[in-house]
Amino acid sequence: MYSATFTFAPGDYDDEFHRLDAIIADVARGIQGYLGEEAWESPATGLVSTVYYWESLEALQQLMQHPAHLAAKQQQAQWIKGYHVVIAQVLRAHGDGGIAHPLSAKAGAAGAPGAATAAPSHHP
Repeated sequence: MYSATFTFAPGDYDDEFHRLDAIIADVARGIQGYLGEEAWESPATGLVSTVYYWESLEALQQLMQHPAHLAAKQQQAQWIKGYHVVIAQVLRAHGDGGIAHPLSAKAGAAGAPGAATAAPSHHP
C-alpha cells in the first residue's frame, strides 16, 4: 500500500478550480487500487493536508498522469499559495475500530478492499 499526502496553503478558488477538482476526485475514486482519502486542516497555520491511499504505485500513477490532473498542476499557482507532496509506502495500519478510516479493512489483510471516505477533495 501507498499513501500520497498533499499539503497546501489554500488560495482563491474559481469555477475552473472547482471543475477540475470534481473531475480529479471522480477519476481517483474510479481507479482500481484507490483505497480512500482523508483531509485535515490546521487552524494554527491554515494549511490543508489530504492523504490518499492506494494499493499500488501504478494506481497512484494513473491519477498523476490523467489529463485533468496535469492541467490542474499547470495552473495550481493561481489557486494555492504553495504545496508539498509526500509519497510513502504504508507498512501496516491498525486501530481499535472506534473511528472509520480508509485502511480499516486493509489492516492485516493485504489485498483486501478498503473503504473510501467522503473527504473533501482539493486536487490542484
